[in-house]
Amino acid sequence: MERTTQVVGQSGVFLDALERASRAAGLDRPVLVIGERGTGKELVAERLHHLSQRWDQPLVTMNCAALPETLIEAELFGHEAGSFTGATKARVGRFEEADGGTLFLDELGTLSMGAQERLLRAVEYGEVTRIGASRPRRVDVRIVAATNEHLPDRVDAGTFRADLLDRLSFEVVTLPPLRARRSDIAVLADFFGRRMAAELGRDEWEGFTDEAMELMRSYRWPGNVRELRNVVERAVYRWDRGGAIGEIEFDPFASPYRPGTPRPAVSSAPPSPAAAGTSPGEPPREAPAEPEDEEVAACEVGPSDFKSRVARFERELLAKALADHRFNQRATAEALGLSYDQLRHALRRHDLIGAVA
Repeated sequence: MERTTQVVGQSGVFLDALERASRAAGLDRPVLVIGERGTGKELVAERLHHLSQRWDQPLVTMNCAALPETLIEAELFGHEAGSFTGATKARVGRFEEADGGTLFLDELGTLSMGAQERLLRAVEYGEVTRIGASRPRRVDVRIVAATNEHLPDRVDAGTFRADLLDRLSFEVVTLPPLRARRSDIAVLADFFGRRMAAELGRDEWEGFTDEAMELMRSYRWPGNVRELRNVVERAVYRWDRGGAIGEIEFDPFASPYRPGTPRPAVSSAPPSPAAAGTSPGEPPREAPAEPEDEEVAACEVGPSDFKSRVARFERELLAKALADHRFNQRATAEALGLSYDQLRHALRRHDLIGAVA
């Protein structure tokens, strides 16, 4: 069954990328789609197919990172019965499945050098040879590939074929991350929120409070649109008070009870004479007395130095709490026992507002 997809966005940089993809769609040439995870590379690949003259032919997708290296070539090019252990019958590959249509290769950079070499031949000559077969088969396939890597660097490192990159990069569409299209955050949040509310059977959609929307605008979205969708849908289904949604949680793992990294066990064995700085037969030297706590250690600190140390400690505490809660200011305030306004005041005092932008 064909999926129903929708591209949502109005920012200039996003529309420019879509325009480039739309112009390339009508040309029967390979297109390379570049972007971070969650930026919508597969949606652009579908757009390229549906706007092309191949729109009524198959669109076949293969995630190159989802298969072990030993199976990638068999998946791409197919195999004959008995060609390897477990190959009990012949099977067509993705190239033959996509004959007449489009083959979308996601995570292209994970292909082995051997698979790259065979892919190059298929792109160059329009021929594929099943594993175990003696004669090639003709195929008519348009390639759309996607990656989140800068492939020219991979070429320089010797892990990606320069000639294959030349064949696949007739047009390159680079998708901007969500942090570069801030004006789309409210549009996307409303779209995903309405859809989730309808799925839950709610009759009214009152959107998000200004405070909640500002939190979403100031967040950096490392997972891009996919992460935004999860955050919005989670906020909608958890909200049961009526009215506009006022609580946003960016980190679903945030909990005071989440397991931490175990610390190495402290040995209870007494130090050896060498470690204690004594020779064999000598009694161990008495270690210099250490202050019982930091207050004793700081008893001789002057007033101005004391204030600077307290300010530095407070700033480090705020920065760590923000990072632990993925820069969710409401969750950070709750963890520190502060109100939202108190936290904002503290962030301004320590010049940390930029850390959440």
